[in-house]
Amino acid sequence: MSVFGAYSSYYDLLYEGKDYPKEAAFVSSVIQRHAPGAKTVLDLGCGTGLHACAFAQMGYQVTGLDRSEAMLAKACERCSKEGAAGQGAVDLHEGDVTDFQLGRRFDAVAALFHVISYLPSNAALEAAFACVREHLKPGGIFVFDQWYGPAVLTDRPAPRIKTFENDSLKIIRIATPELHVNDNLVDVRYDLAVIDKPSGRCEQITETHRMRYLFWPEIDSLLSRHGLIPVEFGEWLSGRKPGQSSWNTFVAAVAPCAA
Repeated sequence: MSVFGAYSSYYDLLYEGKDYPKEAAFVSSVIQRHAPGAKTVLDLGCGTGLHACAFAQMGYQVTGLDRSEAMLAKACERCSKEGAAGQGAVDLHEGDVTDFQLGRRFDAVAALFHVISYLPSNAALEAAFACVREHLKPGGIFVFDQWYGPAVLTDRPAPRIKTFENDSLKIIRIATPELHVNDNLVDVRYDLAVIDKPSGRCEQITETHRMRYLFWPEIDSLLSRHGLIPVEFGEWLSGRKPGQSSWNTFVAAVAPCAA
């Protein structure tokens, strides 16, 4: 099962409608509510650097981590250009969110755009939360979003077709989900037809992304086992109490201050 292989080449076009600055501002407001004065952010699963650059533009010292060499290359190019324009630098590292050691701690750790839901097994979740805890300063905050189980089971995933286009490319993407209710998983098969406009050449890409949907009791248990104290649990971007229509929720948890 390949995740973000050839798909990563077209990632920015596929998600160009996503408001990364708005999302980063929302996360920053959560951070500052619970860790006022936070200055350093570790962005897990940073991808092509869009959240990371937005955090840097707000004045944070940002470190990004991603396991995709191709995505990091794009992030490096983006952050270098924006850094040259006067924004803060972003320190980028290749690594897996379930097994990394950066040798320092941060005021805040963020895992956005369903990074946590890309960890399908209990072992992967436990390992990631252990790494996060190890990299948080006392009083530091962990903010992450995820697919929310009650909404997934109420408004079940269905096949979707979307078209994305710029001056040189047209992409037709078919997303076909397969729900595994006993495992809390959804396998989303992406079939992409990538059409090069100048030549008319068409490339076919297929990838399957396995997604874990989570429920509050298991999130709370994970946090407790890793010494993190939940301070917020809400609907993504609105902050409202999650319900059966809240596909995307967020959690904020803090590391206890040293005695």
